[in-house]
Amino acid sequence: MTLGACRLNKRILALAVALCASLSFIACGPSQPTTGKPGPFRVLAAQGVTTSVTFGGLVNLNGEFDTLSGLPTVSPPVSPNLIVVTPSRNIIASFDASSNTVYAVSATKESTIGSVHLQGPTLSIAMPTSTPLGFAAVPSATVPGFSFVGAVDVMNFVNGGQTTIAVPSAQMVVSNSTGTQLLVFSNGSDAITVLAPTAASPPVDTSCTSAPNAVCIIVQDPRLSRPVNALINGTTAYVLNCGFECGGTQPASVAIFDLGSLTVTSTIPVNGATDALLNGTNLYVAGKGTPTGPLCASLTNSINPTTAATYCGTLDIVDLATGTNPYFQNPAMEIAIPDGYHHRMDFTQDGQLFVGSYGCTNVGNINNPVGEVRGCLAIYNSVANALVIPPDNGDVGGFQGMTTRYIEYVAEGGNLRVYDTTKDILYINSQFLPTGSIDIVGYVSDVKAIDFF
Repeated sequence: MTLGACRLNKRILALAVALCASLSFIACGPSQPTTGKPGPFRVLAAQGVTTSVTFGGLVNLNGEFDTLSGLPTVSPPVSPNLIVVTPSRNIIASFDASSNTVYAVSATKESTIGSVHLQGPTLSIAMPTSTPLGFAAVPSATVPGFSFVGAVDVMNFVNGGQTTIAVPSAQMVVSNSTGTQLLVFSNGSDAITVLAPTAASPPVDTSCTSAPNAVCIIVQDPRLSRPVNALINGTTAYVLNCGFECGGTQPASVAIFDLGSLTVTSTIPVNGATDALLNGTNLYVAGKGTPTGPLCASLTNSINPTTAATYCGTLDIVDLATGTNPYFQNPAMEIAIPDGYHHRMDFTQDGQLFVGSYGCTNVGNINNPVGEVRGCLAIYNSVANALVIPPDNGDVGGFQGMTTRYIEYVAEGGNLRVYDTTKDILYINSQFLPTGSIDIVGYVSDVKAIDFF
């Protein structure tokens, strides 16, 4: 297949939680040119907004021209706020906040495979294989007849089957590549819960109340301090100890966790740890380290922009080959990024690391820019050792990079921004993208590609 033919199939799904405020907006059409055949753009009322005409779903975008594709919106879900795509990108799972339901959609047919209703909201879904089987951490889950609060739901989207594995306050679930081993992290816990989901007994499994057993093993180690997330690479998991930032009794660190023996083999201290990304032997780790983070003025690395924000987060670059972190407690080297809770990272083909948080300190007003404007996004140039804090406001909900274009999609502040990664600024295209944003009516909370390009 030629490159030209391949490029015609570039598709991206954006989560639009949006509204049509009056009949004059009922078509919800784009203001810029579209490609493909025209179709309805369905949006929905944002929480707390009353309107007589509301729609929502997964909005099709053209990833070649940065426009609405003109293809119909994929719906349900009606109030989506999280997209997870399988490694082969054949299945898209989306959580519908209005009904606490996870919908699975075929990326080929762009039609619903099935859905599973959860007992409460989730911020963490894993879809590790090309099969329609997923896992969701539900911290508030309760089941009639049982006393536990919190669970991991095993979801079979083909038949709607569901097995609820009780894990108190389960907040984050991370799967190995085959879906046979899950690491679960709970709010306020210093332990790692390891599950074998294929051994669980439906519909409700309480094996963790009598662990260890074939379904559940609870790993405790004095070097674990509020572990909140992990990155799995083969038989090793890099566990992020949030530490003081999350109410722990120790500083933040990365725990090297062997998935075979289920033991912590070592730890590497970091300045903060709630999210991480692995590129070669470099592990990029973001966090605050304390509930507030360090004073921005105390971080004196020359690449750090001056800011009116009082507190900052930090970005460390851990060398896994040597097990060292030259950025730890080294203000002259520490990379100062916006504060908030760091939960999104993406690395582009030209070496730009995008880091996003939510609940950060916003500075200025992007709609009336005077002086510094700052939100929850940072871009670190790993080639030039440079840092950009783009002039925007709001939480970062999702990233999507490309391998055939030097472009990064960023969902920030409810907008879908398009960045030129060669310059780390908004990409302006007078024909399709005059403002550097894709014109989606409403709040965009996530974005994912469903084709490889």
